[in-house]
Amino acid sequence: MIKELSEFIKLAKERPARRIAVAAAEDEDVLMALQNAVSEGVATPVLIGDKSKIIRIAESLNFNLDNIELIESNNNIESCRIAVEMVKTGRAEILMKGLTKTGDLLKAVLDKQIGLSTGNLISHVAFFQSPYYHKIFCVTDAAMNIAPSLDEKVQIINNAVSACHHIGIKKPNVAVAAAIETVNPKMEATVHASQLKEMNEKGKIEGCLIEGPLAIDIAFSREAAKHKGVNSEVAGNCDIVLVPDIEAGNMFYKALNFLGGAATAAIIMGASAPIVLTSRSDDERSKLLSIALATLIHN
Repeated sequence: MIKELSEFIKLAKERPARRIAVAAAEDEDVLMALQNAVSEGVATPVLIGDKSKIIRIAESLNFNLDNIELIESNNNIESCRIAVEMVKTGRAEILMKGLTKTGDLLKAVLDKQIGLSTGNLISHVAFFQSPYYHKIFCVTDAAMNIAPSLDEKVQIINNAVSACHHIGIKKPNVAVAAAIETVNPKMEATVHASQLKEMNEKGKIEGCLIEGPLAIDIAFSREAAKHKGVNSEVAGNCDIVLVPDIEAGNMFYKALNFLGGAATAAIIMGASAPIVLTSRSDDERSKLLSIALATLIHN
């Protein structure tokens, strides 16, 4: 059982360093993370963007670029297309977002000619380490899908379960989050939760154990579950929290980081290659952990 996100780095160091294409690399936190990733031997970056800015920032960080490939790009949209095409053609194995809009990167990812689409839904998977919980867990989807349908939630769960399998969590416990623990027809999250649980019981969603609807306190506290009279194997031992929509997910993500003292590592799943996509407010440590996670996800 992985208790700390730093174990991602330890595990990644046991594998060959992955080549990572960075779109719009002229960002200090991104370059700091990549500098550490190179030092740890987990990644070999290709830096795409404004060369003069990249070199200037690297010099301020004492980041030696002598053996690092730099590709000049005049704008972020072009940087995204170059990075995606490199992964598409096998010249890189992982894609990373730098100082560019998420939308610009995803437009290139979903491009029918140069993109990385597999026909499956792409979704955001963020792993957290909280000082108040006994192991790492992931939250999905806090950044991609705005108001997912039932079918989309199935795919979001499958992406998160796949990520868990790659890091050694063989049968993750999935808590389908809602405001209450009972089904209320007026609250779609509770209806979806019940349906997802039933699909799991019938073998239509495999590789995990799904419970729901579960409020967040129940998902993370067995004592809270006992107090409320909720009998659940997932209660107090969840590995995955499926949030009902992007608003709930984004708020939960930011609250964990800024009020809960949590560390995080985040990627995009569902494409033909892992995509390192963190919040602009995430620090370089989070970005380094995300790079390490992506190397573990890469087959």
